[in-house]
Amino acid sequence: MPAKKRKSKTKPSARGKLGVWIIGMGGGLATTVIAGTQLVAKGLVPATGIMTETEALSGFGFAALDDLVFGGHDVRPVDLYESAYEIYRETSTIPLEPLQEIRSELEVFQANLRLGTVVNCGDAISKIASRKAKTHSKQLTLAEQLKAIKADLKDFQSREGLRDVIVVNVASTEPPLELDKRHATPAGLKRLIAADDRKALRASSLYAWAAIESGYAYLNFAPSNAGLTPAHLKLALKKGVPVMGNDGKTGETLVKSALAPMFKHRNLKVETWQGYNILGDRDGEVLADDANKKAKISTKDGLLEQILGYPLHTHVAIDYVPSLNDLKTAWDFIHFSGFLNYKMSLQFTWQGCDAILAAPLVLDMVRLADFAKGRGEAGLMPQLACYFKNPLGVDEHDLHRQYDKLAEYLDQRR
Repeated sequence: MPAKKRKSKTKPSARGKLGVWIIGMGGGLATTVIAGTQLVAKGLVPATGIMTETEALSGFGFAALDDLVFGGHDVRPVDLYESAYEIYRETSTIPLEPLQEIRSELEVFQANLRLGTVVNCGDAISKIASRKAKTHSKQLTLAEQLKAIKADLKDFQSREGLRDVIVVNVASTEPPLELDKRHATPAGLKRLIAADDRKALRASSLYAWAAIESGYAYLNFAPSNAGLTPAHLKLALKKGVPVMGNDGKTGETLVKSALAPMFKHRNLKVETWQGYNILGDRDGEVLADDANKKAKISTKDGLLEQILGYPLHTHVAIDYVPSLNDLKTAWDFIHFSGFLNYKMSLQFTWQGCDAILAAPLVLDMVRLADFAKGRGEAGLMPQLACYFKNPLGVDEHDLHRQYDKLAEYLDQRR
């Protein structure tokens, strides 16, 4: 029996098609974003989870879901429909009958997949990359790889007749990069590229530089700090391009940023906050490497002191459990003091699907970045702080206040 169609709130606009170029296009998150967009746009599933589809955020002329055209880079050869079918088979998060109805759309987007780079991504990411991607990254200079990425982006826009392109990095977490004065200015970063200094840059640096130099908005949904250095931010202002990062806030950290203010507002002192995370899929495999894990933990563990206003004992652990696939579980233990200094505790278990939690955030941010660029805004987009674990340029980590800032930003532009 065919899936029952639901009416979508999004209608194709007269503004034209908007390109969404995804770094990590073959991964589970990107597949869920692309397939999910088609399913919602066709009314085959509801728009649950997409904030820009709610009444509170309506009336701003956001890009219609029907107008989004997808392409991207990946370091593995991937068939989008097969990737979506694998997700159905392993977790059933993408429903089968509706998926079969959008097979032709996925095949169209499949033609927009291009070979990515693994330059200085670390052993864990190189391990999952194809031989072709590794050879490509090794034989071409940084300048040549940058030129190739820019050519892929421009070809995508021209070939698909797009009014603009938004670039989103959802690739696997790179090890942290130690930034210094060379990363502080566009001129300094250009010199690193010209000198082919592969130890001073990572793949995410090249993707972001290519996007911004090409005049495209850029969103760093990954924890990788090399993806938006101070040099990138200054270039974005110069080019008139909106950008934002880092690390999408989807699970345990989302709960932390919502729950920690409760303790603050009731004057309950948090003594200890311990978190333990288990997850599978390629993200879990990459995060099993200590170098890559370091980048993720730093974004997950840094917000509590800022929200609460005092130091406390915290710890975050992440373990790879292959059988979980894209599902993840987080267990948190919170030890706190109340009246008469009596100690109590709260525990919660968060079980969810990483891609299902993250995909609607990507769609929201694409639409909001397009909205900001259309208004001539450039540089960091602090209004998107509620979507990130480590929102650049924003010291506020209270989820409720972050959302208020987004609502205030939009209300001022009605």
